[in-house]
Amino acid sequence: MEASYQYDISVLPSICDLEMKLSLADVFGQFMDIASLHAERLGVGADAMLSRGLFWLTVKTKVHILRRPRLLETVTLSTRPIFPDKVRSIREYRLEQRGELLAEGKTEWAVVEMANGRIHPMADVFPEGLELAPAPRYEAPFCRIDPDFSRAEVLGVYRVRSVDIDLGGHMNNVAYLRAVLGLLPSAELRTFPQGEIEATFRASCFEGEELTVRRRLTADGCELAVCKPDGKPAVLIRACR
Repeated sequence: MEASYQYDISVLPSICDLEMKLSLADVFGQFMDIASLHAERLGVGADAMLSRGLFWLTVKTKVHILRRPRLLETVTLSTRPIFPDKVRSIREYRLEQRGELLAEGKTEWAVVEMANGRIHPMADVFPEGLELAPAPRYEAPFCRIDPDFSRAEVLGVYRVRSVDIDLGGHMNNVAYLRAVLGLLPSAELRTFPQGEIEATFRASCFEGEELTVRRRLTADGCELAVCKPDGKPAVLIRACR
């Protein structure tokens, strides 16, 4: 049983953006995919967790991008879970090419009990005897994003579509970033801050809901809120150069 997992991918047209590079959303998407595959190999994938009445809940994700690979480049994805605390677990990710680090990231997870919605202790989640790393190599802490966007500009409105919904019946985590970026014109998308991007997930969104995206500028980028119809943020995003 491997505590870490990796494989190579080619950057194909379906995951490229207008600059012929791996898109920002697909950086997050590739990390999500390898996490799912590794979880299956460890026996803690979606089906195994559901059989125990549990499911993984993404709390926060943070990604540091040094260089996005171009069309048809081959890169190596890797991931490993970090030794958890009582109720939270970190999983880290790396995107590399022949030893060059292109991007790194981490996700904070919790496990929820389906019967009552309570947070489940991490002590019995991972297989016994699995040797987990003590800390992620990407040490930058998660940031606090002020949830009050009442005075921020409205970037646009997005209606949740059927293609945004995942197996849990709610909007997929990566779909939020696609929706936000899709509200930007091409010229602005080219200059979107992408050195470090962080997302905090606060509430689920569902098919048919109209979400309002608000934005405020910061000294080194911007912060965005994806707000539910009642005005409360479902997702908070911070993007820095």
